[in-house]
Amino acid sequence: MVQDKATPKANFNYPTAYRLGCGRRRELPDACRQFGVRRPLVITDPGLAALPWLGEIVDHLASEGLAAAVFSAIQGNPVEANVVDGVAAYRAHNADGCVLIGGGSALDAGKCVALMADHPGSVFDYEDVGDNWTRVDPSKIPPMIAVPTTSGTGSEVGRASVITDLRDHTKKIIFHPRMLPPLVIADPELTFGLPPHITAATGVDAFVHSFEALCAPGYHPMAVGIALEGMRLVKENLVACFEDPLDAAARTHMMMASSMGATAFQRGLGLVHAIAHPLGATVGIHHGLANAILLPYVMQHNRPVIEAQMEVLARHLGLEKPGFAGVFAWVLELRETLQIPHTLTDANIPALDPSMAGALAAGALADPSLGTNPKPCTAAEIEGVIRAAFAG
Repeated sequence: MVQDKATPKANFNYPTAYRLGCGRRRELPDACRQFGVRRPLVITDPGLAALPWLGEIVDHLASEGLAAAVFSAIQGNPVEANVVDGVAAYRAHNADGCVLIGGGSALDAGKCVALMADHPGSVFDYEDVGDNWTRVDPSKIPPMIAVPTTSGTGSEVGRASVITDLRDHTKKIIFHPRMLPPLVIADPELTFGLPPHITAATGVDAFVHSFEALCAPGYHPMAVGIALEGMRLVKENLVACFEDPLDAAARTHMMMASSMGATAFQRGLGLVHAIAHPLGATVGIHHGLANAILLPYVMQHNRPVIEAQMEVLARHLGLEKPGFAGVFAWVLELRETLQIPHTLTDANIPALDPSMAGALAAGALADPSLGTNPKPCTAAEIEGVIRAAFAG
């Protein structure tokens, strides 16, 4: 008889309809009609709402007979109030679908607005704990079209959102399979105006998603393949985007790498995200920046159990040095090129202090991302990683 360990079992859910290419935002009116949306609520963030091209998108919708309204009261690490206000805007507009335009914050909040548009209670009633997701009536989630404007979070191909709970300053994962937008319109031209530091932080975020997916335990060969190729795309294109924001080809590849990272991490994340989540909830640090700072310190902690994966990754990236040492050296070089702070202290966030390490470790220990870290962690070990990330 064949042993069970030789016949792995797993459940796979992989992404959605995806349109990639410069100028494809102009397909948005036809896409809305495809889903029967006549009164879309455009959900974005305040910075994007003030840009001329956002107004052009709304005007284009109007010229095609689609009555669009804009909701943009979303902060960098979205909270429940942002979702509540978005639902109110959705209902006031008598909307019949959502167009989500932005980075991770706008997309995460927008997916929750769609979830809560016709569901009772608090968004936290649908936290990814136990069978909470079964409380959702999928027929009551309106159509969503995701239009990403950064290349990092990959929220456009995710079935979950991260919302900060101000009651205990933790980030909660809200989940339902139907939160995955049925269509993504990925137009790299919308990333041309990103400041270099945001290009850098979001780009490393995409890399970390694939990196942690590669290192996570469990059987998911599709995720492994996607993670490896996603990281290669980051290696070949992120610095080009950082140095030349108008490099359309590099921007296109980075947009793809972002979605690939979020696709791959269905396999799992790890300690980088487990620490980054309480960091963001406590002091509001940009999620991608937190991941970028933390990555090498977590790599050192996980090194005993990820040597084999690093051998494969070093070969796939074409690094001169093999194995863990080669990948580690390249990560440090990449961060320096992108002007990523080497430590949490160097990030110069006033509220961020080494004295918080214990509390942050406790938050990380409770974070769902820790469950798929390749190396088990105690609270003391996590605190040690955090203190190292402060000290360098």
